[in-house]
Amino acid sequence: MLTRRAAILVAAVLSATLVGCGDDNNDTDASQRAKAKTGSLTVYSGRNENLIRPLLDKFEKDTRIEVDVKYGDTAELLPTVIEEGERSPADVFISQDAGSLGELAEKGLLAPLPLDVINDVDERFRDDQRRWVGLSGRARVVVVNTDRVPAAERPSKIDDVLAPKWKGRIGFAPTNASFVAFVSALRNQRGEPAARKFLEGLKANGARAFDSNLLVVQAVARGEVDLGLVNHYYLYSVKKETPNAPIENVFTDQDAADQGMFVNVAGVGVLRTAKHVPEATRLVRYLLSESAQTYFRDKTSEYPLAAGVTAIAELPPLNSLRTPPVPLGRLGGGLDASVTLIKDLGLS
Repeated sequence: MLTRRAAILVAAVLSATLVGCGDDNNDTDASQRAKAKTGSLTVYSGRNENLIRPLLDKFEKDTRIEVDVKYGDTAELLPTVIEEGERSPADVFISQDAGSLGELAEKGLLAPLPLDVINDVDERFRDDQRRWVGLSGRARVVVVNTDRVPAAERPSKIDDVLAPKWKGRIGFAPTNASFVAFVSALRNQRGEPAARKFLEGLKANGARAFDSNLLVVQAVARGEVDLGLVNHYYLYSVKKETPNAPIENVFTDQDAADQGMFVNVAGVGVLRTAKHVPEATRLVRYLLSESAQTYFRDKTSEYPLAAGVTAIAELPPLNSLRTPPVPLGRLGGGLDASVTLIKDLGLS
């Protein structure tokens, strides 16, 4: 049996041990709280996971805001958001093109963004009611095989590709979203009959259809076709694999005041029904930050649109490009009609 003195000593030791354990637990809890997420966010992304995931991971790490992402083609996610309507769990929609964002805006599904968040982006590349903003720009160009097309013969206007000399020498991707958006721009700018006439000219010239812009540029590099209607950055993807490929981008229509060269954007909007608006706004601000804009430039060779980040040296400055006087958001409602027109003419 313990003496009274021994019992007191044992009790003191146990008490000190329990206090020590309690301090350890408190420290652990404090550490866990410090690492805890500060919010959550649901993103629908029409941009490829391999491209956008590293940015979202860094945003999570820097802000401790948990990001749940649903990936898919923009053309697939757009009708999903529209069908979900008020029930959509999405806070943020990232799109490959402005037309899809414009369609969501016109259906009243996007909320205005704070002006200070988007103010650095050229007005050409954001919604005039602040419902969406471009993140990166992609110019529609004519890629040429420099071995087969002398400089003096290269198209200076997009309509030049309809000349008889290019018969059987043109490649394009008629089902690609970027070509559909280009057709929508033609329809808005020139009217339905003129857009139809342009597409009929492509068909009459035996334009060869490919499944993607990348395949078009690769075919031009191999000399299978001499011209390609593509987005500008695919050339740089091919050049990374084949540095000596004989290909060059032609930026058309720079002298045509009533035409210009179509420049579309990948962009972002916050859903009107978003449940995490502060976190969503913070993500938009992050995607327009210098580090994110530099990432888009270096990863994809797209045009950065904000934060004073300049394009890669091989590209003409974005502010030097003449673009059509058609608001990009207006393209949304006509995308289905453009797809129908392309199909009706047997181009896809």
